[in-house]
Amino acid sequence: MRKMIVHTFLTLDGVMQAPGMPEEDASGVFKYGGWSAPYFYEADEAAGEFMEKYMKSTDLLLGRKTFEFFASFWPTHADMWPGINEVTKYVMSNTMDKSDWQNSVFLKSVDDIKKLKNSEGSAIQVHGSGNLIQTLLKHDLVD
Repeated sequence: MRKMIVHTFLTLDGVMQAPGMPEEDASGVFKYGGWSAPYFYEADEAAGEFMEKYMKSTDLLLGRKTFEFFASFWPTHADMWPGINEVTKYVMSNTMDKSDWQNSVFLKSVDDIKKLKNSEGSAIQVHGSGNLIQTLLKHDLVD
């Protein structure tokens, strides 16, 4: 059985967003994109340790929105995240079933995720993917 590990940037009042750029995600009329970057990158040592674990080459499980953002950026910036193109990216989506990004596998149901979790292999990391995380928690799939 594989471990399912969630990595997310979440405030106490429910804002979920990576420490990226201002235009990263303006959904829900959120206008403070990239708000955490100054705090995150000021803590160099802690940030470095976290990013080392965060960017470990392991399979990923992503929701569609996070996958679309990742797929638009990481294939051409793999030098910043060695191994990102080689790992398997499992994507939970009801609307997508293919991608040009190598090693992308699309899942359609919680049963598909349960089968994945019960398979042999390394830990699976979930990045971002707020709706997916809620589903995983509801079905007790997070370790």
